[in-house]
Amino acid sequence: MARAQDRVVPTKRRRVLAKILQTIFDIGCCVVSTSSPDSSLSFLNQNHYFFIQYMAGTVDICYWHCVYSYEQAAHTRPTPCHPDPLSAVSKLTNIKALGSRMLRKPASHRVEGASVTQDPSNTTELVFRVREEEKHNTRILNLRIDSCKWLLSDGRYQGDQEWQPYGCMMHHYSQIDTKRCLLYLVYLKQHNHFVFIGDSRIRQLYTGLLEHLDHRDQGDPTSTTGPDNQHSDLNYINSKLRIKVDFIWSPYVSPHMVQHFNQWKSEKEPPSVIVAGSATWSIKESNASLHSVKEYSTNLTRLVQAIDGIVAKKSKVLWTLQEPVDEKKLHPSRTMITNEQLNKYNQAAIQILQHSAALLWSSSRLVAQGTLNESPDGLHMSPLALKHDTQILLNMYCNDHMNFNDGTCCSSSEPYTTLQVVTFSILGISSVLALTMFVRRKCQRCQGTASIEFSPLNEQSKQAAETSIYTLVCSLGRMGCIMAYFFLCDRTSFFMKENKYYSPISFWLPLAYILALGLFFTEDSRFTKVLHRDQTEEWKGWMQLVILIYHMTGASGILPIYMHVRVLVSAYIFLSGYGHFCYFWQRGDAGLVRFFQVLFRLNFVTVLLCLCMNRPYQFYYFVPLVSFWFLMVYLVLALPPQVTATSSKSNPLQYLYLVLKFVGLFSVITILYMSEVFFEKVFVTRPWKALFVTTDDDIHEWWFRWKLDRYSISYGMVFAVVYLLAQRYNLLNDNNHSNLFSPGIALSVTLASLIAVGSYTTFSFLCRNKLECNEIHTYTVFVPIVGYVVLRNISGVLRTRYSSFFAWFGRISLELFICQYHVFLAADTHGVLVLVPGYPVLNAIITSFIFICLSHDVHRITYALLPFAVPQDWRLVLRNAVLFLVVLVPIGIHDGMF
Repeated sequence: MARAQDRVVPTKRRRVLAKILQTIFDIGCCVVSTSSPDSSLSFLNQNHYFFIQYMAGTVDICYWHCVYSYEQAAHTRPTPCHPDPLSAVSKLTNIKALGSRMLRKPASHRVEGASVTQDPSNTTELVFRVREEEKHNTRILNLRIDSCKWLLSDGRYQGDQEWQPYGCMMHHYSQIDTKRCLLYLVYLKQHNHFVFIGDSRIRQLYTGLLEHLDHRDQGDPTSTTGPDNQHSDLNYINSKLRIKVDFIWSPYVSPHMVQHFNQWKSEKEPPSVIVAGSATWSIKESNASLHSVKEYSTNLTRLVQAIDGIVAKKSKVLWTLQEPVDEKKLHPSRTMITNEQLNKYNQAAIQILQHSAALLWSSSRLVAQGTLNESPDGLHMSPLALKHDTQILLNMYCNDHMNFNDGTCCSSSEPYTTLQVVTFSILGISSVLALTMFVRRKCQRCQGTASIEFSPLNEQSKQAAETSIYTLVCSLGRMGCIMAYFFLCDRTSFFMKENKYYSPISFWLPLAYILALGLFFTEDSRFTKVLHRDQTEEWKGWMQLVILIYHMTGASGILPIYMHVRVLVSAYIFLSGYGHFCYFWQRGDAGLVRFFQVLFRLNFVTVLLCLCMNRPYQFYYFVPLVSFWFLMVYLVLALPPQVTATSSKSNPLQYLYLVLKFVGLFSVITILYMSEVFFEKVFVTRPWKALFVTTDDDIHEWWFRWKLDRYSISYGMVFAVVYLLAQRYNLLNDNNHSNLFSPGIALSVTLASLIAVGSYTTFSFLCRNKLECNEIHTYTVFVPIVGYVVLRNISGVLRTRYSSFFAWFGRISLELFICQYHVFLAADTHGVLVLVPGYPVLNAIITSFIFICLSHDVHRITYALLPFAVPQDWRLVLRNAVLFLVVLVPIGIHDGMF
């Protein structure tokens, strides 16, 4: 056990850690400074700089919070990095003084003061964002969450110029996805009719939608043209897709536009979506007069009643706020169209239409602003912004009807099932009972009830039983609260969700921090064996942290990273085979108690999540995978003749039996792999079919996962045999802190291991086809794994030291892998959970902290419930197993298992 004082980080070590983190972060700053500046990256720079200074003890945390609030209110961009120590200290002193002043000012004064220093174009944007934050807080409190307003109100550019809406996930609609949506709506007896009414900017949205539909090849467009084709009504009809798209030229909010809205209001079936907006022509023709703004407001007021009537018939009306212009690129005839004038018209539209049923489309303004330098004439949107606006429209129109996991904007929450109600009812009752018992025990302690030590024997037995019941009920009650939080995060719209976007710095910078922390918290282990407990927990820990970063940043599209993560998953299964074989070899325990203990530890949380979250067992693919391979290991080792260390030592013929068992295992795996039809017949057989198919009754996901790591468990078992035999015949010595081999052999083995690891890394960069890479990976994955094991253990110094930081995470690695689906990621792992909208780095820190705490608590609850679910008496174990199957029978009948 590590000493208590080793776990406390003294001031000197904190300063060393701060120095390491500062060096790593300076490298990240240089990378960021070469790319396009982003507000989220600025926020990252500011927070990490103060975090590093806080670790060094040179700044108090209250100043960090204060300056953060002021920076965000004023929308100023902090200095990315401070390479000069004197300038850093000088700036820190100024910030402290600023923080002291800000602590004496109300928050409202800070925002007001900040907005005064902005130019008019930025002031309106600040007002928009503050209003949206207030609206979001109100929606959260009232539980009336409308992600459509999030989609249309705010967002930011993220990753490789991808648009991220505020608080929800946007699916990228291909032409095929759009066709499926339109045809499905026709099947639901809904008409697809889009109307765009306004000036040339609205016409650009019309043409953007038509380009997405590719009308040139599949439509039969017709147009009604006037003397000037640019200033005319346009019409598009696609009989195959049953869609009609109209553009009505109406550059002013005039009686002409009001007439059209009144006409749609009187129709039995008005258009499905109406997109309207105008202002530039009014500014141009009136030479930016104030009278034109008043006339604009008056005519907008006449539209309100018609808009409300149209929306009452289940149509949607979008009023597009005016995008900013690049005044340097404008034609001389448009010089009066300034951002200040456009903001006046936007404010008039917000003031009048915010109380109507119209949806204010302000995110289009932000989309265009982000690519303003790519605008062809300074007035109209760039092609990239037009594509994003088209995707926003399609997400608004289709998401609620399509089953896309990565499209939560405008999508209703998943309806709950009867099984979920029953499960949460049981857990809820447990939570109430746990609270009641907790209060009762507190009252007993206050009354001075005798303790167990000084009670009679019968009283001791009674109190021990009560303590056991209390532990059981409290564990279930705590699990009920955790499951409720899981459900709230991932099965409702209470918390926001965002898409995952990969960028090199978002992936590699957290890895560098994790590596620095892991190396910092190293200590001596009391074990000296190869792959001892501390070392395997450390290995599982850093692998799990890498996988979490990989999932959160969406790095699966980068083939070299994907291949290395595949090695990490295979290594976990490799360790599973190695550990189970060594346990059985040394102890010879292949009883039912051991078997069900392992299965319970692996599957308790997963089965409970399946019941609470309404997801199939195969959704948590890693648990079915390791459970299946544990079953295979158990069958190989438990079937007679059983081969253990004791039996093989007295009877060398046992080695032959072991070889035959391995040959049989490899043969069964190869036969299943050679015939996918036979594989499906085996695993689609009832009643265990439900364990291997997805929600769509598809087994291909299980086939892919199974064949990818089909030999990894065998590699681990074979490595365990080789290691144990080498240890038995004194081919290596790991009983002390010395090296495993003599210097000459150690040097050769180390060189071979480096070549092994480097060869796989080279292969991952040279391989271009993911399917081919996966096939080769299956047969070669043992090379980097064994290479790492040798490098980690060949030196006595490395073998007997480990990272307690990584080992702590390794002990809860399984819970981390399972719980990430709902409280770290979101929308079935397609997005990330958002607790702090608008600040990705701060959100990642808070989300990660809560996620890790919950995973640790789930780990403790699992082990607390283990003695109740799997007692030491095998007869009681069989009884519990039968009871569990009895509970599963009605569930299986309902789901078609029988």
